[in-house]
Amino acid sequence: MKLIYDNAHRPYPIPSDYWIMRQAWRNLLFIHWPISLEKVRQFVHPSLHIDTFDGDAWLGIIIFEMEGIYPRGFPSISIIPPFAEINVRTYVHYNGKPGIYFMSLDVGDLASLTIAKRWLHLPYKHSHISIQKIGKAFYYDSIRVKQTNPQIICKGSYSPVKDIFFPIEGTLDHWLTERYCFFSSNKRDNLYCCEIHHDPWPLQQAEAIIKKNTLFTPFQIDISDIQPIFHFSKGVDSLIWNIKKA
Repeated sequence: MKLIYDNAHRPYPIPSDYWIMRQAWRNLLFIHWPISLEKVRQFVHPSLHIDTFDGDAWLGIIIFEMEGIYPRGFPSISIIPPFAEINVRTYVHYNGKPGIYFMSLDVGDLASLTIAKRWLHLPYKHSHISIQKIGKAFYYDSIRVKQTNPQIICKGSYSPVKDIFFPIEGTLDHWLTERYCFFSSNKRDNLYCCEIHHDPWPLQQAEAIIKKNTLFTPFQIDISDIQPIFHFSKGVDSLIWNIKKA
């Protein structure tokens, strides 16, 4: 696959073993808030260092459509129908390697959730999620299946504005998006790393309306007075390697 050979933009080399699947991520909204390191420290594995940019840690909500998951050797056959996903994440590094740490991942496909939760050791949550395109705008609506007080809801709309750009290394845009692994942990507190690869993100500035967001409520993090920044991407195809102990 040509994708694996386009790797000069990566901060470290492609893994030497075989990737196991390709995922197609489409129509993404990146929402980010700067936040103090101390507010996220307790939710991240103790072996990981919180990554900061100009002294700030960052929280992200990423909303997107999973167009397909394609096992190695089956380039045109997805093992799942398309579904929407919303994840909450922050940024970390481990032994000098920058990565992503997921605090929650809401998905509507229960089969994918069950398999991925056990395999990847990630905090998946079952939610009813829809993303609908009307004109140039995307409308998203998510409500977590498990009843809580308050109910965990994420609802709003977004649309791309301005031209596509590729973020320059050293900028905040690049720092927030160009990451090529994620870390997770199991109930025994073992730390894992999953390598990923994709082309550089084609980003656009975005306009967005957040009608309701309680995704941070389980963490008792208040972002109501913090102005978020928005990015849109039409998407990338990504290669995924098998997860390993870090």
